[in-house]
Amino acid sequence: MPVTVEQLAPSHSDALRALLAKDPVHNLYLLGLLEEFGISAPERQAAFSFHGRFDSGVLTAAVFVGGDGGLVVPSASDASATGVIADALAASLKLRATVGDKSSVDALVRSLCEGKPRLSRTQKLFSVSADDLGPFTNPTLRLAREEDVPRLLPLAQGYVREIFERDPLSEDPAHYEARVLQRVRQRRTYVLEEGSELVFKVDIGCRSQFGAELEGMYTPPSRRRQGHATLCLGQISRHLLSSLPRLAMRIDERDESTARIARKVGYHAGRTQRLVLVE
Repeated sequence: MPVTVEQLAPSHSDALRALLAKDPVHNLYLLGLLEEFGISAPERQAAFSFHGRFDSGVLTAAVFVGGDGGLVVPSASDASATGVIADALAASLKLRATVGDKSSVDALVRSLCEGKPRLSRTQKLFSVSADDLGPFTNPTLRLAREEDVPRLLPLAQGYVREIFERDPLSEDPAHYEARVLQRVRQRRTYVLEEGSELVFKVDIGCRSQFGAELEGMYTPPSRRRQGHATLCLGQISRHLLSSLPRLAMRIDERDESTARIARKVGYHAGRTQRLVLVE
């Protein structure tokens, strides 16, 4: 049978899960999406789809496409296989953002990105299991509540400014506040409060039986170098690893301070990742 590229249907769910589970650390984000939303979007929900490369009927690579190119995420597969999918999608897909293994993201960008991206960052994917954790904890880290949102927004805004070099509250304040509130309602945001001030936040970006990926870890500049990030990362990691096999988080290669914190807590660096924002 020839090599083919197809949009994946519910009948492909087991094959996709098996492909992603071969490298669960580097596929945690896609495993979380698959477990939470399934393989295709139900009617009346935001559009997303998975596309796969088949070789003699065997699924060898997959690409998640959300929001008509608003977020494109490749599986941790051979970059040439990802490139075949990208070439097949080139006529119908306009890439706006992508993140994943660097070689696979590079293949997507070559086929789907016209001109130079607005932002391109190399990252390391750090991961940890329960056996690796150090003794760092802060039991006062807690789930964020809806009444925290006014104080939480500046921290969420600060993270996006530092990582993505844009200001979400200036661009679309109502939509961004709604996203922050949604994460709080989904019990995905944890905060540390001192007095009347929130001094740390972290989000659970995705979660499945295979593990979870943390994102959005942020301490305001005035409260850094006080140990909050180390203790709170240790606390959230210990809490989640009581029921999950592994955690991961992406750290910008330029951000050595956060990398040091992750290593201190017990995280180990994996393969190089790339984040690309086209517009």
